[in-house]
Amino acid sequence: MQTASTNICERMGRSQELSEFKRGAVIGCHLCNKSIRDISLLRSTVSGIITKLKQLGTTATQQLSHVI
Repeated sequence: MQTASTNICERMGRSQELSEFKRGAVIGCHLCNKSIRDISLLRSTVSGIITKLKQLGTTATQQLSHVI
């Protein structure tokens, strides 16, 4: 059975579709009074962490080397 939210996601296209878990996380943030902006920034942060893990194999903060 498809729900209304599933139908909306399908109409938005694949690139806009979020997993059930991610939709739940967004709702959880909303219920904790996070602003839409804060929620969207968090999503970008999460995406960046995962990308870093895939590219570098770690999420540790890298030390900056300064050339003088």
